[in-house]
Amino acid sequence: MCALDVRPAIGTERLILRAPVAADAAAIAELANDIRVAGNVARMPHPYAVKDAEAWLGSLATRDPRAEAAFAVEHRQFGLVGVLGFHAKSGGGSELGYWFGHPFWGRGYATEAVSAALRWAKGDWRKNVVWAGHFAGNRASGQVLVKAGFLYTGDVEPIPCLARGGQVMASRKMVWLA
Repeated sequence: MCALDVRPAIGTERLILRAPVAADAAAIAELANDIRVAGNVARMPHPYAVKDAEAWLGSLATRDPRAEAAFAVEHRQFGLVGVLGFHAKSGGGSELGYWFGHPFWGRGYATEAVSAALRWAKGDWRKNVVWAGHFAGNRASGQVLVKAGFLYTGDVEPIPCLARGGQVMASRKMVWLA
């Protein structure tokens, strides 16, 4: 059993954020095995196979639920559309990361999910500060974060992208304050 299975599901008008489960592996792999997705995520390899999804899902059981959280983002009609998570940030605090399958871009799902996750983080999880970043070329992700209440810090951090062969990308850093 995954340590995160005890998390409550978070519902929005169109989405349910819930604990990822082993049965999600095939859907995660199908959506993540797209360079347009993986190329905008620091720690996602490409190609992305079911075994990669299974390894990620298996890693969730080892994470401290007080410091990290992961959610499968499920559309009430279409099923799994993406993944969202909070990761322990070196130096303290939590960092938000997310990705959505390309067929679901431009529909407001990311903004809806990020906003719901931040409400949960502030309320149930008692987080007052959450960090995030996006590759400089991924302006849509920056817009999602701004709509959810994040502010640019002015910092740009070099981050390697696994899907781009470790190529270092400029990541624009952002912060959300409860």
